[in-house]
Amino acid sequence: MVPLADKLFVLGCVLALAGLGLATAATWSPYLAGALIGVLSWLSFYLVGKPIGTSTTYVRVFGMLARLVAPRTVAENEYMRETGIKVEWQMLVVFGVLLGGLVSALAAGTFGLRWVPDFWTATFGAAIWPRLMVALFGGFLVGFGARWADGCTSGHGISGALQLAVVGWIGAICFFVGGIVMAMLLYSGGGGAG
Repeated sequence: MVPLADKLFVLGCVLALAGLGLATAATWSPYLAGALIGVLSWLSFYLVGKPIGTSTTYVRVFGMLARLVAPRTVAENEYMRETGIKVEWQMLVVFGVLLGGLVSALAAGTFGLRWVPDFWTATFGAAIWPRLMVALFGGFLVGFGARWADGCTSGHGISGALQLAVVGWIGAICFFVGGIVMAMLLYSGGGGAG
């Protein structure tokens, strides 16, 4: 059962993201977006008493799906027991982010279904399978790293940095450096613009 404060927080997030999605700008000011993330973080601490983070959601969803196939294995797994296989406010925030992004793209007229982004095509060609394999491998590495570090970009980079935690600042710096280095390695020879 999700407590009332959690429900109100998630409802507020969904409404805020959907409301902000009504803005028809294709891109937003990074200052406005940063300020809104700061307000959302403050609301998270105030209403739920917890920092924003999303990586645990993926573990819980995996646990729910794995429980359908191998319930005993999931029940006996110490990590799954510690994490708790349940619907929690973070899971609903992830849904709200997806919904807000969809509403924003629809309102801005930029929504489109693409298997291969233009900047990838300019560098590597339009083949779907290589793009999917790289995306899946990259997603696996991000998920593995987030669990290993006990937090994701939002958990360490936003919430940790807001609390002036050293690990939050180190994490945020590493996220940016890693992203820049990978972008330079992957796209340095391409003619595509991100």
